[in-house]
Amino acid sequence: MMAAERKRLEHALLLIARQHGGSTQTAQAAKEALARWRAQEPANEAAAQAAQAAWTATDGQALQGELPIPASQTEQMRQTRRRALSVLGVVGVAGLTGALGRWHWLQPLERLALHTGHGQQLSRQLADGSQLDLAPGTEALVLLYRQRREVHLTQGELRLEVAHDAQRPLEVLTPLGRVRVLGTVFSVALHGGSLQVRVAQGRVAVWRPGADADRAADAVLSMGEALRLDASGHIQPFAVNTQDVGAWREGWLVFDHTPLTEVVARWNDYLARPLLLAEDASLQSLRLTGSFKLREPATFVSSLPRSLPVHVEYLPDGRTVIQRR
Repeated sequence: MMAAERKRLEHALLLIARQHGGSTQTAQAAKEALARWRAQEPANEAAAQAAQAAWTATDGQALQGELPIPASQTEQMRQTRRRALSVLGVVGVAGLTGALGRWHWLQPLERLALHTGHGQQLSRQLADGSQLDLAPGTEALVLLYRQRREVHLTQGELRLEVAHDAQRPLEVLTPLGRVRVLGTVFSVALHGGSLQVRVAQGRVAVWRPGADADRAADAVLSMGEALRLDASGHIQPFAVNTQDVGAWREGWLVFDHTPLTEVVARWNDYLARPLLLAEDASLQSLRLTGSFKLREPATFVSSLPRSLPVHVEYLPDGRTVIQRR
């Protein structure tokens, strides 16, 4: 074990031991000191976890017997640290070293918290060579581990061009389900209470929320296939033009039998003055199919009455209201 690692382990053991004996005030002070020390740098956190694992493995009994709560004098602290390591012995130190190494092995190689605001798009190439694009209003966390790759999508839409790695499958995890892929181009969106998956290349597997990781997928999609999964677990498959997957990257919004409420929400991700949908339950059942240029929202608004039984009202303050005709 390197001297620096050993020193960290000694310090962590000392603070843990202080929490299991002596006065309540001493234990609380040690707990707070350990929390501050762990937050200072990742190596401290690793040492603390390794020391705690060793303490837990033996119920701390041996250390409790050999480690009196030390006074503040430097020499007494040194003696206490020596006793701690003596109790652990060579095997104990080896175990701590192994725990420390395992902790490091399990940490992500890359961690990215990504966010896009109103009208903002973001492109990011990941360390594994994958390309990730975020539509406006998207929250995602990327975690690349040695043995797996994860993208946690909280809201919004993303498009992934995944670098193939058979040993490290990539999963997109959402509140409404998860998607697994080895190497492909696809998009995942969380809009209007539904999860939508569209595949431009390759194949992806989709599971409903809460499904066991080893269970067969609820759906498998190939190139040109898509699905919509709602909060109740209902899956609705549909076909897509592969060129339309992530079309917002090229300045287009593409809708395929999409609920009008979602259409309006998608447009409002880009518009300075949002479109308003009248409070009419009958509007909830309307669905729209079509492709529209993001730079021409006025063209979309003017064409809407020709596609759906609605009319558009322009308010004096510049807002636009869509009402049922």
